[in-house]
Amino acid sequence: MEMNMFKPWLLLVACLSLVATASGQQQEQNVKQLGKMEVHYIGIPTTFLTPEVAQSYKIERSRYRGLLNIVALDTTKEDTPALSVGISGTATNLVGQTFTLKFNKVTEGEAIYYLATIDYPNDETYRFDILINNNGDEQQLKFTQKFYVEE
Repeated sequence: MEMNMFKPWLLLVACLSLVATASGQQQEQNVKQLGKMEVHYIGIPTTFLTPEVAQSYKIERSRYRGLLNIVALDTTKEDTPALSVGISGTATNLVGQTFTLKFNKVTEGEAIYYLATIDYPNDETYRFDILINNNGDEQQLKFTQKFYVEE
């Protein structure tokens, strides 16, 4: 089999496997039902990615940079296919500084996901406010994520 057949799952598998082994980190995959969408989201330090995975997705690895990965699935269909949605959002730290997130859409085969990075100092908590537009059905995803700098 060609390596390209495995690429659609490369980033997702890397994120999930690293999250499962991250000791002392508040990292977990989350799922929320928003309207007719099932939204999966995760925030991890970019250092959790191997250099090869980071390079293939043009993500700069840094002890001070986090990666958000968001996937929207259509729950009205039996096989819950990935949705192509409009997505925008902000991250606000605890002192009220707000940062606009720039999401990049990644489409590989049937997989569609949205990636954004955020810079952070050590022990920083962000409140994320993400607007997801699925053909006019706008839903808001809100969650809090704490990032740590690896020593």
